Amino acid sequence: MSESMLLDDMASEVARNRLKTGRRWVVKIGSALLTNDGRGLALDAMAPWVEQMVALAESGVDIVIVSSGSVAEGMSRLGWDARPHHLHELQAAAAVGQMGLVQAWEAQFKQHGRHTAQILLTHDDLSDRRRYLNARSAVRALVDLGVIPIINENDTVVTDEIRFGDNDTLAALVANLIEADTLVILTDQSGLYNADPRKDPEAQLVSQARASNPALDAMASGASGVLGRGGMYTKLRAARLASRSGAATVIVGGRQEKVLTRLREGEELGTLLLSDQERLDARKQWLAGHLKTKGQLTLDDGAVRVLTRQGRSLLPVGVKAANGRFQRGEMVSCVDEQGKEVARGLVNYDAEEVSKIIGQPSSAVESILGYVNEPELIHRDNMVLL
Repeated sequence: MSESMLLDDMASEVARNRLKTGRRWVVKIGSALLTNDGRGLALDAMAPWVEQMVALAESGVDIVIVSSGSVAEGMSRLGWDARPHHLHELQAAAAVGQMGLVQAWEAQFKQHGRHTAQILLTHDDLSDRRRYLNARSAVRALVDLGVIPIINENDTVVTDEIRFGDNDTLAALVANLIEADTLVILTDQSGLYNADPRKDPEAQLVSQARASNPALDAMASGASGVLGRGGMYTKLRAARLASRSGAATVIVGGRQEKVLTRLREGEELGTLLLSDQERLDARKQWLAGHLKTKGQLTLDDGAVRVLTRQGRSLLPVGVKAANGRFQRGEMVSCVDEQGKEVARGLVNYDAEEVSKIIGQPSSAVESILGYVNEPELIHRDNMVLL
């Protein structure tokens, strides 16, 4: 018996119908499903998913895969029993394993006459506006050509400072990148439960809820498996990130028979997490997808009201403090006086300039700095509310 949280029958029907009509899916498959307990890739397990994704593609659904497994495959090839802790060893394992991972996907899809493409991303690729647009254009071009993109984090060159941290987060950012309708996270669990099913036999599967529902936090465990970096909490976080662009997320057991095609048919499987907001335009999606900010602006109560209730731009007069080292055009976080983040956006002045003009009216900027870039610190078109 599953439970539905804060969704009425009409919302539930709309949600399931969306799975039947959505035209663009991101499918994330974790290491626990793709590997034989760390002993290389589970090729037999990959075949049914490939068959289902080909069927979805032939029905008109654009499919993009976010695939874990490179580190696990590399560990197997190198004869390592435990996941390394040092970054350079993880990079080495990823480099070795990526070869096998891509070959495996290519071989599976080739049996169905489908081409695949490998795309490796770092956070910088999605943080830099130009690189973001290039990545989006490349993925869209591949999809238009009938190619199945296989996306993974570029573990070989990534550093601790810029890594996504887990492929659940990467999948959510990819969903934002391509404006996906649905993010499907295939995992070794049936979905999100209201209690730990390994400890509580009465635990119930949460069939559907709003991604923003705070009650979900207590249900999501931060634990992860031996091979993966993510747990149920990272999946919930990914669902919330994907929801910023209006995408729905399904967390579902990947070993269930024909799981993807059954979802497409509207069958109630796993946990469906819905967005509270309408789809943001492409630029707002890019802004919302930023995980890294270069600085922080503390706003007074008046500025918070103007931003959140009136959709206005941020002016210097509404800023009480500025922290961080940032340049013009970089992403900064906007927080209220209690430290709660209310927005983020691209700032029109660098940190040194901002420190001189905060609290001042826009009319005074030129006399203080000797010039004016823009009358706003952050224009509303370059800002997203959180």
